[in-house]
Amino acid sequence: MRPVLIASAVLAALTLQPPALAQDAGETGAATDSAAQSLPSITITQVVPRLMRDTVIVTGLISPVEMIQVAPLIEGQPIEQLLADVGDRVEEGQVLAVLSKTTLELQKSQFFASLASARATIAQAEAQMLEAKASADEAQRVAERTVKLRQQGSASQAAADTANSNAVAATARVTVATQSLEAARAQLALVEAQLANIELQLNRTEVKAPVAGEITARNAVIGSVASAAGAPMFSIIRDGALELKADVSEVDLLHIAAGQKTEMRLVGTPTRLTGTIRLVEPTIDPATRLGRARIEVDDPSQVRSGMFVDAEVLVAERDTLAVPVTAVGSADEGSTVMKVSDGMVNRVPVTLGIRDKGWVEITSGLEPGDAVVTKAGAFVRDGDRINPVPATN
Repeated sequence: MRPVLIASAVLAALTLQPPALAQDAGETGAATDSAAQSLPSITITQVVPRLMRDTVIVTGLISPVEMIQVAPLIEGQPIEQLLADVGDRVEEGQVLAVLSKTTLELQKSQFFASLASARATIAQAEAQMLEAKASADEAQRVAERTVKLRQQGSASQAAADTANSNAVAATARVTVATQSLEAARAQLALVEAQLANIELQLNRTEVKAPVAGEITARNAVIGSVASAAGAPMFSIIRDGALELKADVSEVDLLHIAAGQKTEMRLVGTPTRLTGTIRLVEPTIDPATRLGRARIEVDDPSQVRSGMFVDAEVLVAERDTLAVPVTAVGSADEGSTVMKVSDGMVNRVPVTLGIRDKGWVEITSGLEPGDAVVTKAGAFVRDGDRINPVPATN
């Protein structure tokens, strides 16, 4: 009986042993799950390329690209008619105002009379010159004959001297007549020039637009005497072209250049306009420390001179690696991010670029597909292990 009892006891021990081992394995798995659950859950963001836009915000007033001041080209004549007003669009050469012509017409009549007199004087001078030449020729022939007679003894020395004197005097009269004719011709040229000047002044009594554009001011009043010394008669925006004269901080001024595109917004309205930087002025105001950029408005019909406008200048635009701004921290070596690999956090130095709407460009330090802690201020340190939770956006 004793061997049977021993065998039964051994069999019972072997039967009870497997449940004990299974219980130990279950306790080990539970411990592992508990350890995983004890790690902090930290939100991470995957580093992927995204479109980043580098912009500069500027403000300023709308102004004409070129303002033309129209003044009368003659003075002292009253204004008789005004043919244009503020807001009119005019073409080059269009008549804007007409000045009085009465005084100039009278002067023109006087110069016509002077012209006729000068021509008559020329005719008289030409006749006198012909007469003087004929007399000089005759006197010369008489002098030559007298010299021959004197050589033959048929004429006295006194007669020969008289004939020579008469020839010299006749030649002098030719010279005088020639000079008188030249003076008469010069007087005719003077009168013709004066007449041409009057014609020019008569043409200038019509004040014309020197360029095409839109009239923004009219100072001329009917009855007033036209003068170039006072205010201009009209002010014209050349071709109606408007631009934004934007104030730019000296830091941003180095990043903008002619040809860059802009998006403008009128203050107090949702209207958005586009434009292009036409010119960046090369100087900075020493008092305000601001520079100036001139931005041409693509559709000037939507704005008016004097409006205040905000503008966003697109400096650069590219697809590049980016992380949330909150993921970037600072250390002695510069900007850093907390890179997550296999649940472990490592501090990695990075180089930053464009900042755009809560994101910042990473130019070096990370590769596509890397994961970083979304908020660098989270309570994690270099070398910590975490339970990474992907960001939802």
